[in-house]
Amino acid sequence: MNQEIYLKEKFENKHAKIAIIGLGYVGLPLAVEFAKNGFYILGIEIDKEKVKKINEGISYILDVESEELNLLVKEKKIQAASNYNLVKECDAIIICVPTPLRKTKDPDLSFVMSAVEGISKYLNPPQLIVLESTTYPGTTEEMVKPILEKNNFKVGKDIFLAFSPERVDPGNQKYTTRNIPKIIGGVTPICTKLACSLYNQAIETVIPVSSATVAEMVKLLENTFR
Repeated sequence: MNQEIYLKEKFENKHAKIAIIGLGYVGLPLAVEFAKNGFYILGIEIDKEKVKKINEGISYILDVESEELNLLVKEKKIQAASNYNLVKECDAIIICVPTPLRKTKDPDLSFVMSAVEGISKYLNPPQLIVLESTTYPGTTEEMVKPILEKNNFKVGKDIFLAFSPERVDPGNQKYTTRNIPKIIGGVTPICTKLACSLYNQAIETVIPVSSATVAEMVKLLENTFR
C-alpha cells in the first residue's frame, strides 16, 4: 500500500490522529470539530496555562463551550501538551499559530517558523502537514517546504503539504468552523487530495484550488475585501 492510500484510508475511516499546533480562536474550535467527528486530537500550545485548562476541560474561547470540551477530554478525544515530541505519533499536523502584523505592516512569521522547526524534528512519514495561519503568497512553498525536506523527506512522496486559510469569524453563530467553506491548495495534486480527504470528515464544504500559493492568495484577497 502506498503512502497516499494509507493516509487517505486513515482519514476516511477516522482512525487518524491529528496534531493541531496553536489552540487559540482558530485551533481550539477546529480541534473540537475534528474530535466531535471521531478523531483523536493532540493539541500543542506554548501557553502552559491554556494547556492546563484544556486538560481540565475548561474553555477560554467564546466559540467553544466548556461542557462540550470537558466531554471530549473525558472521552480522551482531546489532549493538550506544550512540546512537539508526540507529533511523531500523528498522521496529520495542522498549524494554526498567529501571524501578527509588524510595524512595517508585513506578517510576523516567527510563530509559524518556530512551529515548523518544532515539528520537523519529529516527522514520521507518511504525514500530512497543513498550514492555516494567514500569510503572504509563496510562504508554504518557499519557507515551509524546505524546512520539512531538510531531513531528506520528499514533499508529495513521504510527507504531504498544503495551505488552507483559516476563515473564522469569532462569535458568529451563523457561520462557524464547520460550515464556513474551506479552501485547500496543496504543494502537489496529491497533497491537495489528501488535505481535502481529511477536512471532508469535519467540514461541510471543501473547495480545492490549484496550488498552495493560490490558496494563500485567496485569503489575502478575502482580507482585502472583508
